Amino acid sequence: MVSKVILITGASSGMGFETAKLLAEQGHIVYGGARRVEKMEPLKEFNVKPLKLDVTIDESCKNAVQKIINNEGRIDVLINNAGYGSYGTVEDVTIEEAKRQFEVNLFGIARLIKEVLPYMRKQGEGRIINTSSMGGRLVSYMGSWYHATKYALEALSDGLRMEVADFGIKVILIEPGGIKTDWGHIAADHLAESAKGGPYEEQAKKTAEGMHKQYDGKMMSDPKIVSNAISKAVNNKRPKTRYLIGFGAKPLVFAHTILPTKLFDWMMKRAS
Repeated sequence: MVSKVILITGASSGMGFETAKLLAEQGHIVYGGARRVEKMEPLKEFNVKPLKLDVTIDESCKNAVQKIINNEGRIDVLINNAGYGSYGTVEDVTIEEAKRQFEVNLFGIARLIKEVLPYMRKQGEGRIINTSSMGGRLVSYMGSWYHATKYALEALSDGLRMEVADFGIKVILIEPGGIKTDWGHIAADHLAESAKGGPYEEQAKKTAEGMHKQYDGKMMSDPKIVSNAISKAVNNKRPKTRYLIGFGAKPLVFAHTILPTKLFDWMMKRAS
C-alpha cells in the first residue's frame, strides 16, 4: 500500500479520532485537525500529527493546508469529518444558530476543498471524502436545519465530483446511520433547549428523551464502522461514490424511496 498524506478534520473525538488512528496505523501520514488540539494528544502515540484548525475561519484553513504542503510537499486525501447536529424546529432555532450549522457543516468543508484543490490538480490526483449522513437523504423529526446542511453537502459533493473528475480527483460521500457517539446527545440537548417556553416544548422534550434513550441503548453502530468505510474510500483503487453504512441507514433510505411521503412522515414522527 502506498503511503498517502491525509488531512482529517474533527479528529479530536468520535469517528474522526478513530479514523485518524486507523489510517496512521496503516502507515499513512495523517494530520488531525480540530479546534481543541489538547484532545488529540493521545493520537500522537499513533504518529498522528495534531493541527489547530477551525473550519469556520478562512485563515485557519489556509494555514493548516499550507503547513502540510510545507512539511510533506503534497496532500493526497482530505477527509471532511468535522460537523455537529443542532436539532430544533425551524421556528424555534435562531437564524444565528442555523447559520452556524451551515458554517461548520457546509461552508467549512468548502473552505478546505478550495484550499486543497490547486495542489491535487497539480498532482493529477487526490481524494476528497465528505462525511455526510443518511440524514442527507431523509429527514427525521425536528431536525430540519441539520438535515438542510446534509442535503446541501450531498448536492455540493455531487456537483464537485463532476467538476474535478477530469483532473484525476475523486469525491466520495460517507453516509452513516445511527452511530454510538455523543452526537445524538448533543443534538437532543439542543432540541430540548431550543423549544423551552414555546409551542413545541412538550413534543420536543419527548423527542429529545427518545433520542437520549436511542443513543444510550445497544442498537447504534460502533464508530469503527465509519472508520472502516473511510479506510476503504482512502485505500481502494476504485472507491464507491457513496458508503451508506451503520444502524438503520439502508432500510430507512430504501423506505424513504418507496413509501408515500405521508406514510414516511408518520413513521418518522412515531419513531421519535
